[in-house]
Amino acid sequence: MGEFVDKVKGNTNEAIGKAKQKSDNPETRADGAAQEAKGKGQQLKGEVKGALGDNI
Repeated sequence: MGEFVDKVKGNTNEAIGKAKQKSDNPETRADGAAQEAKGKGQQLKGEVKGALGDNI
């Protein structure tokens, strides 16, 4: 179950981050880049959990 939750959270953060990067505000764009990176990390965490049998 943790694998699925991490992947969903990752996809959500990545999508929100990409949307923020389209802003005219440079601070919002920077926040979006950070949020997108966080989402990619969460997805990777979910993939690792899946590969290890979700025992983490």
